[in-house]
Amino acid sequence: MTLTTKKALLLGSGFVCQPTVQTLSEAGVHVTVACRTLSSAQALAGHHKNTTAIALDVASDVAGLSAAVSSADIVISLIPYVYHATVVEAAIEHRKPVVTTSYISPALWALDEKAKSAGVTVLNEIGLDPGIDHLYAVKTIDEVHRAGGQIESFTSWCGALPAPENSGNPLGYKFSWSPRGGLLALLNSGQWYRDGDLATVEGKDLMAVSSPQHIFPGFNFVGYPNRDSVGFREFYCIPEARTVFRGTLRYAGFPEIIRALVDIGYFSQEEIPELKAAGVSKLTWLQLTGQLLGLQNSASVADVQDVVNKRLTVFLSDKEEVERVVSGLRWIGLFDAGTHVDGRDTPIETLCAVLERRMAYESGERDMIVLQHAFDIRYADGSTEKRTSTLVEYGESLAPGSRSAMAKLVGLPCAVGVLAVLEGKIQNKGMVAPWTTTEIASLLREELRSRFGIALEEKVVV
Repeated sequence: MTLTTKKALLLGSGFVCQPTVQTLSEAGVHVTVACRTLSSAQALAGHHKNTTAIALDVASDVAGLSAAVSSADIVISLIPYVYHATVVEAAIEHRKPVVTTSYISPALWALDEKAKSAGVTVLNEIGLDPGIDHLYAVKTIDEVHRAGGQIESFTSWCGALPAPENSGNPLGYKFSWSPRGGLLALLNSGQWYRDGDLATVEGKDLMAVSSPQHIFPGFNFVGYPNRDSVGFREFYCIPEARTVFRGTLRYAGFPEIIRALVDIGYFSQEEIPELKAAGVSKLTWLQLTGQLLGLQNSASVADVQDVVNKRLTVFLSDKEEVERVVSGLRWIGLFDAGTHVDGRDTPIETLCAVLERRMAYESGERDMIVLQHAFDIRYADGSTEKRTSTLVEYGESLAPGSRSAMAKLVGLPCAVGVLAVLEGKIQNKGMVAPWTTTEIASLLREELRSRFGIALEEKVVV
């Protein structure tokens, strides 16, 4: 069977899907785009040949999902990760391979043996982070081990950011999708290996451990831990490594404002009666901020800002820094006594709604991806070496049909993974990731480089 007779079912229609659909369509694969709303599926499929759009709600339409999976040769799940296990269950039933760009969750690991028994390949973690990062971590680690060396330290940083010239807001950040997931991720705890010891930080303190990161002199970055890095000592086969750390990059100034929002209570997921999503709330933004701080609705702007100032001085010793953070909160609108809140049930949902508007990319603006691995290496003769693998990618200026850096660096690796499975180049069964074998990593890495010119620049720096 050639690729021109293959059929792929793509679940989702988000911004990272377009490069995947285009690549598969151009390769001759027929792609059925499935989304809860038919219009969203049609908007994506309509720009490419050899595509079909259908309406499908994975969460509620079990029969519809089963029917769609049964008629495909491969399933691509680009919907929220919480639904991947449902998709994989259906794929196992019909013995169809699956590709996702998400981490292998505990729910998916629980299906590993079942997938193996059914002879089903489930390729995960083939996007950007996770994805491209794995391909070059495995490459260097394999090269060092083959040369008789050991990895003493592995540190990885990745950031999806607005390009510097488009980062002009107090957080230095913009959203091209709903910010809810991104904000909730800021509450994830982190753990990693540091000099042989297990280091941990609770989600509420995540921003407190942020620190400057000197990736390039021209970028003013800070970084903080990215969830659980502990498993990667095993995944990457580096039991000798005393430090294993993966982190997220942002522009300087971001952590302090996020920390202030958390401290005030804007990350709360508890419902507040006055924020019920039934139209504009009777609360003003000033009143909501005051209420979260324990003040009466009659509190003045000066009263609310005074309490915020006192909260900030607990973790910010510099007066100018306190003023900058307060200015950022004012920019968001949290001290506005003349504007009523567009209530969304909870403080975090209400905050998301305003950030989605205030921090959206505008026409002509572009995003940027920065990814860097750093390896501290020791060889058998006692000599040491430090290597880096680095990628800086800019998206196209926002316009109809433009492609962001994020869409490119998630959607294209996904497409490469789909084609590799369809062509029989990846035949491992069960839960598979780019780090499963060096052969899989090498295959996907070379396909990305040769097809699309996507590659990290590798250097020996010491």
